[in-house]
Amino acid sequence: MKTSNKVKDFDAVKMMRDIREKISVETQNMTFEELKAYIKQKLTESKTKLVGQ
Repeated sequence: MKTSNKVKDFDAVKMMRDIREKISVETQNMTFEELKAYIKQKLTESKTKLVGQ
């Protein structure tokens, strides 16, 4: 079986880790109430619907 050595144009794992790190830095010292407000604001900005809504 051959393995291919393709060069990636897009690395989804790296992107996810970068996004997770950015969110962690932004929310590291938030209280639970502040975190809920942060999540609500981000969902409103992106117009993303929660699952089941």
